[in-house]
Amino acid sequence: MLGLGPADWQAIELTFKLCLYTTIILLILATPVAWWLANGRSAARVAVQSVVALPLVLPPTVLGFYLLIVLGPRGFVGGTLESIGLHHLAFTFEGILVASVLSSMPFAVQPLTEAFNNLGRRPVEVASSLGAGLWDRFFTVILPLTRGGFVVAATLTFAHTVGEFGVILMLGGSIPGETKVLSVLIYDHAEAMNYEAAHRLSLMLVIFAFLTLFVVYSITRRFRVAKV
Repeated sequence: MLGLGPADWQAIELTFKLCLYTTIILLILATPVAWWLANGRSAARVAVQSVVALPLVLPPTVLGFYLLIVLGPRGFVGGTLESIGLHHLAFTFEGILVASVLSSMPFAVQPLTEAFNNLGRRPVEVASSLGAGLWDRFFTVILPLTRGGFVVAATLTFAHTVGEFGVILMLGGSIPGETKVLSVLIYDHAEAMNYEAAHRLSLMLVIFAFLTLFVVYSITRRFRVAKV
């Protein structure tokens, strides 16, 4: 189908799994962080914003290198896992999942922070004065009024994870069925001078990237027009 072989479909399946898990985890983690950044008054907000945005300016290989050190068998996390009889996280799916969550963090936090900034505190304060609890306020006030931000955050996170390469290769290598995602497979095809296979997969990602940006811009424009 589509001229793709079993190895290609295996990489596609693994990539989709990585993207899905990363998106779900980040939506859970990024929501309270973004709310605090939008509404908190702590002087530490600037420092936290800077840490969250680091993957935007750091070379992916730098992040991947330090994660390899920390999560590998001699690192603090990897060594601790080894000492209790578990396997370290380098060259594993769990390891590249950690890397993807950290690498894609700004693509989830920043759209949500912007959405919460636009929401303001007034709707939540009104709901609270009417007796709405924390979860009621979130599901009946915050989520409906900022759903565009959540859609954009999920879309950008998913799309960015599809395109991750440097951090994945550094930490996970190229293990079929475990760490060989689409971006790594394209690299392997190109390195083996199998340009036809690399072209097919690259074209798929170009189309996917275009559709992702089209969706994001459409959602942003729709909610901007709705506010006007």
